[in-house]
Order: sequence, then structure tokens, then C-alpha cells
Amino acid sequence: MGTREDIARAVEVGREAGRQKEKPTACPYPRSSTLRTAWIRGYAETNPVSSQQETTN
Repeated sequence: MGTREDIARAVEVGREAGRQKEKPTACPYPRSSTLRTAWIRGYAETNPVSSQQETTN
């Protein structure tokens, strides 16, 4: 588990990724990491998945 500073940093990095319209798969943290959850939280604040256009196959 990361420290509070690491978690806060991951949230901010996620927010920036959302602002830059990066894909959610751009998360640099492994699936089992608490930092991944923090990154996704930050990403979702600025670029919610529900607002992205859906694609049909």
C-alpha cells in the first residue's frame, strides 16, 4: 500500500490524464495496487467514462 503522499500523487496524475483525454488504460499502476484505484478515481473526476462516446462493433 502506498503512503498518503503517493496516493495523492496518483490521484493528481490520474486527473491530468483525464484532462489530457488519455485512455483509461494509460494507468501506470498494476491491477493489484492501491495506487491504481487512486489514479482511476482522479481520472474519473476529470474524464468520466460515462461521458465518453460509445463505439459499436
